[in-house]
Order: sequence, then C-alpha cells, then structure tokens
Amino acid sequence: MARIVQKFGGTSVADVDRIRKVAGRVKREVDAGHELAVVVSAMAGTTNQLVDWTRQTSTLHDAREYDAVVASGEQVTAGLLALALQELGVNARSWLGWQVPIRTDGIHGKARIREIPTDEIVRRMREGQVAVVAGFQGLGPDNRITTLGRGGSDTSAVALAAALRAERCDIFTDVEGVYTTDPRIVAKARKLDKITYEEMLELASQGAKVLQTRSVEMAMNHRVRVQVLSSFNDAPGTLVVDEDEIVEQQVVSGIAYSRDEAKITLLKVADRPGVAAAIFGPLADHAINVDMIVQNISEDGRFTDLTFTVGKADLDRAVKVLEEKRASLGFAALKPDPDVVKISVIGVGMRSHAGVAQQMFKTLAEKNINIQVISTSEIKVSVLLAEEYTELALRALHTAYGLDAS
Repeated sequence: MARIVQKFGGTSVADVDRIRKVAGRVKREVDAGHELAVVVSAMAGTTNQLVDWTRQTSTLHDAREYDAVVASGEQVTAGLLALALQELGVNARSWLGWQVPIRTDGIHGKARIREIPTDEIVRRMREGQVAVVAGFQGLGPDNRITTLGRGGSDTSAVALAAALRAERCDIFTDVEGVYTTDPRIVAKARKLDKITYEEMLELASQGAKVLQTRSVEMAMNHRVRVQVLSSFNDAPGTLVVDEDEIVEQQVVSGIAYSRDEAKITLLKVADRPGVAAAIFGPLADHAINVDMIVQNISEDGRFTDLTFTVGKADLDRAVKVLEEKRASLGFAALKPDPDVVKISVIGVGMRSHAGVAQQMFKTLAEKNINIQVISTSEIKVSVLLAEEYTELALRALHTAYGLDAS
C-alpha cells in the first residue's frame, strides 16, 4: 500500500463526463489499497472566464477579491469530483485551501506556500477516505483566500505530496509524458521514461509547457518523485526523479524552445564602468526580467553594442523605459525585434561530455541558420534565432543529438 497524490488539470476535468472518468481512475487506485489525495484544477476555460468577469467589474480591482473570485473554479471541481467518487461507492470529501489549511504568504495572485498541516487529512486517509483538494489556492496570514499564480495547481499537488510524505505525485495532463522535444513539430520526438529534476526544471523554464517551473523547483527541493502521464489513456508516463535514480545519462535529454522572447539591441553605448547597471537597473525597477546578454566592444574601445532579451510581453515597456533614459545612457539607436525564438539543448550528461555546444553550432551552420545570441549553463546551451527557423532548427538538432525515435 502506498500514499499517492494525484493531480488533474483543466482539460482532464473539462466537463462532468470527464470528471466521472477521473473518478473511475481514482477508484482503481483506492481498490488497489492505496491512500489517495487528489488535487484538481478548475474546469477548462473556467479560470479565464472568472478573470474576465473580474476585470469587467473592476479595472483596478482589489487583489484580495480577485483571489476570492478566481479560486471558486477549483471549489466547483473539487465538489463535483467528490460527488462522482461517492456515486461509485468511494468514501471521499472535498477540501478547499482554507480548510486544509494550505498556509501561504499574503501576496495575492502569486502567493507562495509556507506550510501545510496534514494531521486531519492523514487521519481520514488512514480510515480510507479520499481527500479531494482544490488546487491553486491557499490561506493568507490575514485569513483571506490567496491564489498561487500560473500553474498553481501543480505547485499545490507537489507541496501536498511533500507534506504527506507521499510515495509519488502523479500529474495527469493532456500529454502522455515528457518528450525529447515538442512532438507537434518533430514527429520523431520520443517520450522519456525518466528525467532528472534539473533537466525538467531547465525544460520548464526554457519553454516546455508540461510542468510549471515552481512545481519542479518544489519537487527537487523536497525530493518528491513526480510522474507526468495522460488522463486519456493508461500508457506509462515520465518519472521526474533524482539523478541517482537514472543509471546511464544521455548527453542530451531534450530540446526546448520559447517563442515568448524578444530581442533589444542598443547601438554605440559608451563603454565605461557602470553603464550596464545604468541600463539594466531601470528595467529591474519596472519588474522587466532580462535573460540572454551579449556585448560587442568597438575596435577603439570607446563604444559597445549591447544585445539582450526580455519577455515578449514586456518589449513595449522595456523600449519605453530605455527611450526615457536615452539622454543619460547616451546610446545612438535602439532596435527591438520580437520575431525571435530561443532554442535550448539540455542534459545533465553535458557535465561529463565535451563538444555539445560545438555540435549545436555546426548543425545550425549546415542549415544556414544564423545564431544571434548564445548563453550557457552547466547542463544547457541556448541560442537565439530568427523565429522563421524554429521548426528547421528543432528537427535538425533533434537528429544531430541522436534523439530521433527509431
């Protein structure tokens, strides 16, 4: 007998029929003798509708009331799933974030979990009751409902699994697991049996949509074994585990891409101490995150061209902030470019193998694809390319690193 946390996303509980199917899947685990806690998202599209209603009602809304409204989607799903389980003869009850309670800080809209007391849930699970927990929500220090931000239900599930000391946390979604790259673009992409926390964290942060970054960070910190699998079939999924559990590492495990990047180039910036701080300080003050950076110093050493990336959603704000500082920064021109893609090659095997970056550059050169910016870390090499080359680059690299399915 094991203690398992299962999490079902919005597409998995999109309507009553799918909720009944989820109940059947949960019942199978109960019948096998396992203790179950189930975390649910709102039904697909519900949160967007609630957010829209909130914004229609109040443009400059009270963040506390915003959380009270948008958290209601998960409340509905939790209640419906508990009812569906009861219809199948399974002892189940719903728990809202404040009832557990999932205690968070007071940052409404993007709260962070502080602690989850589990004595009562554990007592009931030992008696055979399934706990159906509303994801995405918690209870702030002022006893107000909080929400955890994008991907918050994944974070809720992993945090609950850590608190319950569960054997694993199963994340059910609309894909069958973690693939070597996006199978919609690369037909030969393979599903991975296992992947390390570090690799999954890099894949998530570099554009892969399977798991939310915060949930992977939490799983890694608390050593929660996570399994990603499909709600719609019984195929084995992908286990996200500690590196020690994987006997032989691939040099490259996956290739991620992100179309959410935009490039800014500042031409002829004075090359003097403090100029980088003068450029990036105002961006940080406006909560604009800068990612890849490359600097080219002129031959005479007087000027530099500075190229960096920001989130595409922040491009207009970043340009406005920098143009307002043009006089003090003294750059000659500013060139924004939203039509770029960041492609990242990821694998813990890079630590012990040379030539990964060289293979990437050689492969792209053979396809006449120009690299605009490069950044590296211990287990990742990222390049910025013109967006039109996304599919060609992904397919070529996937083949070059031997990731194609046979």
